[in-house]
Amino acid sequence: MREVISIHVGQAGVQIGNACWELYCLEHGIQPDGTMPTQSTNEGESFTTFFSDTGNGRYVPRSIFVDLEPTVVDEIRTGTYKKLFHPEQMITGKEDAANNYARGHYTVGKELIDTVLDRIRRLADNCSGLQGFFVFHSFGGGTGSGFTSLLMERLSVDYGKKSKLEFSIYPAPQVSTAVVEPYNSILTTHTTLEHSDCAFMVDNEAIYDICRRNLDVERPSYTNLNRIISQVVSSITASLRFDGALNVDLNEFQTNLVPYPRIHFPLAAYTPLISAEKAYHEALSVSDITNSCFEPANQMVKCDPRHGKYMAVCLLYRGDVVPKDVNTAIAAIKTKRTIQFVDWCPTGFKVGINYQPPTVVPGGDLAKVPRAVCMLSNTTAIAEAWSRLDYKFDLMYAKRAFVHWYVGEGMEEGEFTEAREDLAALEKDYEEVGADSNEGGEEEGEEY
Repeated sequence: MREVISIHVGQAGVQIGNACWELYCLEHGIQPDGTMPTQSTNEGESFTTFFSDTGNGRYVPRSIFVDLEPTVVDEIRTGTYKKLFHPEQMITGKEDAANNYARGHYTVGKELIDTVLDRIRRLADNCSGLQGFFVFHSFGGGTGSGFTSLLMERLSVDYGKKSKLEFSIYPAPQVSTAVVEPYNSILTTHTTLEHSDCAFMVDNEAIYDICRRNLDVERPSYTNLNRIISQVVSSITASLRFDGALNVDLNEFQTNLVPYPRIHFPLAAYTPLISAEKAYHEALSVSDITNSCFEPANQMVKCDPRHGKYMAVCLLYRGDVVPKDVNTAIAAIKTKRTIQFVDWCPTGFKVGINYQPPTVVPGGDLAKVPRAVCMLSNTTAIAEAWSRLDYKFDLMYAKRAFVHWYVGEGMEEGEFTEAREDLAALEKDYEEVGADSNEGGEEEGEEY
């Protein structure tokens, strides 16, 4: 029951996928070849959320890796976990999308989409109660932006009611890996806005800072970053897989975090992310980790929630946590002046408690801790992230720089302006939501 299918698109998605499956295997005691030596009966059917049982003692991940070029997926095909995945779950094209949304969405992507949907259909038929899809991708790349938006459109048609959660690598404010990132990000956001139920944005720069500041990693590699992201993903699904005092399933996130369909970009924060040396000297009580969740330093996107207002906060605890401590910690937070809620959302906290403590990857940077919390908060501050992107898009689009690459692959300039207008509307939506309801009550009613 309650299965989740993970779809990893493009280089970023595939590499995060590596880190995630490594962590899931450790959490459930599954070996790299897919066997589970210590078949513990008390586990119940917990692993079936992510793994399907073949019946001969092998457990196969319910996942699909898609990239329009083979090199990244080939690393899995030859890596430690090559025996874990079904060979047909790795789908690669011959020529890549070359950082071009139009190639991922129109020319190169459409040759691969039917194969991918076939495989997804096969995985979905294996599920008894499919909860939804996790889609991992980046905003900046061609495959991550173009192919994902194509896939989300098709998933909406085939599996209308199933929830689709995105984990998106948002282009960092300072460090950039491609020049055309703003174009790709805005085109893909516009296309997937209607089709995605909830999108957790992750910003490389924010995680670099966490690595440097909290984990004392001088020169973080993508592996370090992906392992932090995988902890967040694991916390979100922990309640589907392990037992606890308060269970949260995927639909509950949306119900509690998304006040209006378009405003579905929660901010993720995870604590404690500390190195083993520091862990010895910290108490890490429930109120400690809850308070540190609200510090901008622990967030996965560079923006300052103290400038925005919270609409909803979802706190997912795991490990040695009892409800009484949680209630005390939340009561303390509500008294703080810096944490502001919108005036139309009086309660604002959703809590999940899970007894499985966080697992750490051996040889990783994270310390083994008795309890951790992952906070998903819907705050108007994330509009900062959009306005940064829009600004960069405007600078480039004013001069029509690089546009011919997209037009040459069959796009029209109208799509750019349409996408940009949609995002301007999204920024406006965030503004209206954050405004006090006594000022702008009349217009708001019409829009939704």
